[in-house]
Amino acid sequence: MKKGKKYVEASKLVEKGKAYNALEALELACKTSVTKFDASVDVAFRLNLDPRKAEQNIRGAIVLPNGTGKEQRVLVVARGAKAQEATEAGADIVGDQELLDKISHGWLEFDVIVATPDMMGQLGKLGKLLGPKGLMPNPKTGTVTMDVAKAVKELKAGKVTYRPDKVGNIHVSIGKVSFGAQKLLENLKVVYDALMKARPSTIKGSYVKNVAVASTMGPGVKVDHLTITQ
Repeated sequence: MKKGKKYVEASKLVEKGKAYNALEALELACKTSVTKFDASVDVAFRLNLDPRKAEQNIRGAIVLPNGTGKEQRVLVVARGAKAQEATEAGADIVGDQELLDKISHGWLEFDVIVATPDMMGQLGKLGKLLGPKGLMPNPKTGTVTMDVAKAVKELKAGKVTYRPDKVGNIHVSIGKVSFGAQKLLENLKVVYDALMKARPSTIKGSYVKNVAVASTMGPGVKVDHLTITQ
């Protein structure tokens, strides 16, 4: 695939193969942003994981100290008092069976689902639709809970979830270019700490193989992961 002129020029600022100090890498990711809009900055961790093994298919959620800069559309599947709590906490869409019927017909105008445990029986029937899109609620990420108000507030404040892809890579959005490198680094540290704590005990040898940051449509910048928490 042919790269655009702006991308090619931006890539020249990144030394190929070099693992940069974390702050320097984030400064470069911001500097090499090629979009006219306020681009997102993402981090990609290549970890020594085999997601086919249950204990290595790690997943969880983190509230970023500086948020993500994105407005998440939160849908809550709940009834009665819990539905009222969700509405008062700022959920964008709240309902029960009628929402599930709507989703089953292909409506997906939301970014994350929170559900009370009693609704998971009905919601589970939509697993084939929601699962591949990463939208199925899960207790490990705090999206299946009776404390729907807390879940909604955390998501609105900048909560992100993580899970490995088929080859053990984890991608997380850590903010926007406009945040600047220092705030992005604060968010990156929280993600890194969470992944280190989630390291499965069955992993032998090196856990982190590679870390890179990049802005939307910008070139990747390799990070020396040992400098993230310095």
